[in-house]
Amino acid sequence: MRGIGWAALAALGFAATLTGCSMGAAEETEGGIDNIRLVNAGDDPANWITHGGTYAEQRFSPLDKIDRDSVGQLGLAWFADMDTARGQEATPLVMDGKLYVTSAWSKVFAFDAATGRPLWSYDPEVPGETGVKACCDVVNRGLAAWGDRLFLGTLDGRLVALDRDTGAVAWEKVTVDQDKSYTITGAPRVIDGKVLIGNGGAEFGVRGYIAAYDANDGEELWRFYTVPGNDGEDTPEYLKVAARTWSGNALTGDDGIEGGGTVWDSMAYDPELDLLYIGVGNGSPWNRAYRSPGPDGTGEGDNLYLSSIVAIRPDTGEYVWHYQTTPGETWDYTATQHIILADMEIDGRQRQVLMQAPKNGYFYLLDRATGKFISAEPYIPLNWSTGMSADGRPRMNPETRIDITGKPALVMPGPLGGHNWHPMAYHPGENLVYIPAFEAAMLYAPEAGWKPDRARGFNVGFDLGAGDLPPDLGIRREVQGTINGRLVAWDPIAQEPRWTVEHPGPWNGGLLATGGGLVFQGNSGSEFGAYNSATGNRLWSFAAQTGVVAPPITYAVDGEQYIAVLAGWGGAFALSVDGELIDNMRPVRNISRLLVFKLGGEAQLPDEPDFALVPLDPPPSHASAATVELGRTKYARYCAVCHAPAAVGSTELPDLRRSGTLDNRDAWMQVVHGGALQGNGMAGFAKSLSQDEVEAIRQYVIKRANEDKAMEAERAKTRIARR
Repeated sequence: MRGIGWAALAALGFAATLTGCSMGAAEETEGGIDNIRLVNAGDDPANWITHGGTYAEQRFSPLDKIDRDSVGQLGLAWFADMDTARGQEATPLVMDGKLYVTSAWSKVFAFDAATGRPLWSYDPEVPGETGVKACCDVVNRGLAAWGDRLFLGTLDGRLVALDRDTGAVAWEKVTVDQDKSYTITGAPRVIDGKVLIGNGGAEFGVRGYIAAYDANDGEELWRFYTVPGNDGEDTPEYLKVAARTWSGNALTGDDGIEGGGTVWDSMAYDPELDLLYIGVGNGSPWNRAYRSPGPDGTGEGDNLYLSSIVAIRPDTGEYVWHYQTTPGETWDYTATQHIILADMEIDGRQRQVLMQAPKNGYFYLLDRATGKFISAEPYIPLNWSTGMSADGRPRMNPETRIDITGKPALVMPGPLGGHNWHPMAYHPGENLVYIPAFEAAMLYAPEAGWKPDRARGFNVGFDLGAGDLPPDLGIRREVQGTINGRLVAWDPIAQEPRWTVEHPGPWNGGLLATGGGLVFQGNSGSEFGAYNSATGNRLWSFAAQTGVVAPPITYAVDGEQYIAVLAGWGGAFALSVDGELIDNMRPVRNISRLLVFKLGGEAQLPDEPDFALVPLDPPPSHASAATVELGRTKYARYCAVCHAPAAVGSTELPDLRRSGTLDNRDAWMQVVHGGALQGNGMAGFAKSLSQDEVEAIRQYVIKRANEDKAMEAERAKTRIARR
């Protein structure tokens, strides 16, 4: 369906007379979601019917009742507590006065959008042991709508169709090989009755793809693989082209490497060009020397279509064009970050553009009809590249090409990227893209003799514990102080920031821009705020009691504009941050809630609970240096992804330094080796770790706990001295 305007909507009875851009009349609409409503979602600002607001994924709403003058009157209208204390990353959908949202563990909730009255809920009952397959928390980013149904991707790889009125299951389809470490955390999209969903798992050793399913019954209609494989005579031409950019037998050998390239988040669609744009993720393993080794054993080849933006036909899955942001990626530089489509004047002529700020630190402007490179400039400091060639190929810094040198290197950005999954927003009036930028380097150290483990643990080809900081409070504070987060208002034509806002901590929330001249964003300082879209001046804030990483939306019911956002600290950084050591940022805890605001709202949150940490009291450390070192290497590969590097202890999952099993070898063995707590998400590692290795991990954690206990004492002395 192409170019259907608002007049067609009105003619078909989907809306009454438009009452100005403050409200939009479609809030009165009853009925299903179809192509007309989805293509023209921007003309229906009362509702939020697709993940990015529109197919262009701009996350801009023309609603303007809440504006720069009135935003100071914004108050809490209602809130709803979620029943999982894990990361919250979802974008709600709003249709016809009802709000639908997902939470951690792929649960779904429906509310009256004006009052917060619960309507129904759905729990897909994802097995707890699935949590060990998720690289970055058991999160879910949202739903898609078509007809009278909602569509959900579950953490364990199912696509579920729910009745929008009741939450009853219409059908469900397993979309992945559940014996492998696939997961789904992203939101589906629907185009002309086809439900589109990708998957995650590249860190663990899977082959990425996106597939389309019939919205009526879940039948798979097509599948688009992003990296070559053992497809034999059925190999399509685009994968034959890709295969020539890989070397060695990584994809065809018996070692179990499948290349990665998962499509775990971003999608956008242009109805006029009939092109679906997908972002492709990192390689598996990260280290190209193991993934695509040349004759001398060093990394070789661009490895298409890793770290690429790919345009395909949504009806058939036919390849159209691609642009690779990081050729031969080796640093986990995904291009799965938010893709935005817009039309703008460049050098005196109108261009149809695609914009992305992927992990690698460059902001890209592409022609979305052809994939032709227009421009790119760094939006954060970076050192893996020394610049960009005229044809859009980054010039590599040989010192950071660790898959070739075989030597450790401190690289900026690190694997969390300069921008992660948190959605950007685009304000067409300002012609600015608002980026939740992130600045953190990492020491990449190749792991000698690395072999894949398909059962458990990260398969990245690097020693993730090599950069552990010494037990020195001063050094660790200094390093933590180099981790920065900021809100950047980026001019995509000038390729430079117009303004920036420094945040109290990194890993800040997704964004919303509005016709009221506002930009809304939460942050890791447990605030949700509104900023002047032209200047960055903060005009309003709300104490959310927890970090806010999810993106907000806005909608209207009966002439009243609302702002909604999920709050709940979580995700990759939250699982790894040593928050106790950041002087300007208190430890952030997870209190998972849906927060909904309106002008004059008077609801109040309950008092924030006390989160005093239990003092460290580990058993004494008597293990040999060799045992502790063995424990360090195994912890880095198998434990750090959930329980934080160097066992520093996140504030979301159990801090192993404070575990009740730490001084009991048998109890520790039952949990880590035997899987006694797999129903709670702690799967057993018997297939990957021997009992001696599990005991070595315990001894390593004991050693680390004693080191940090000494630091706690030093910190206490420092605080007393400051008084």
